[in-house]
Amino acid sequence: MIAVLLPPTLGRPTRLPGLGEGLGAAGLTPVRIEVDGDRLPPYAARYVAAASLEIRRLVPPDAPTALVVEGDAGPLAGALGAAQRAAHRPVFGYVLVDALLPQPGIADRADLDRTQNPQGAPPPPVPEGEPEGYRTEKLPPSADWPDAPCGYLLTDPARAHAARLARMRGWSVRECAPEKASGELAALLLELRGMA
Repeated sequence: MIAVLLPPTLGRPTRLPGLGEGLGAAGLTPVRIEVDGDRLPPYAARYVAAASLEIRRLVPPDAPTALVVEGDAGPLAGALGAAQRAAHRPVFGYVLVDALLPQPGIADRADLDRTQNPQGAPPPPVPEGEPEGYRTEKLPPSADWPDAPCGYLLTDPARAHAARLARMRGWSVRECAPEKASGELAALLLELRGMA
């Protein structure tokens, strides 16, 4: 079983560099994908295309695969899953890590920030170097998603509301400190594999 670890968008570093370290002991093979080329519009489409090409290059087509999507890449989980289905690659589960959730219909990141943060909470600060138009770009729709069991791993208290929304959707949710994330991810992936 393969766990594809997808980084945040725009070449931002992962907050959890050791996320894949404990997966081998659980019988999972971590494959960390590097995504390059999504710093120009259309940001989302470029990220999905680049990630899909890397998955195709690094993951055998018949390997049961889970997509582990971190940070701002979270809302793209539906589009990433659709690309895997188009490539006839089985996806047995999705785990969003400290991420906003995909939403049916057409939305942008600013919409998701408004709807998936506590009511009245100020919008998160715009990270330094974020391109203009990134937050207002329409994201690929995810109407037929999820097509496999989903989980949520919360290590950043700023995303606690998104984790509550995931729990309300019936997803498996685990909360832990960043240094415990690898073990919790392994347990969550094994749970999702049992549901598939």
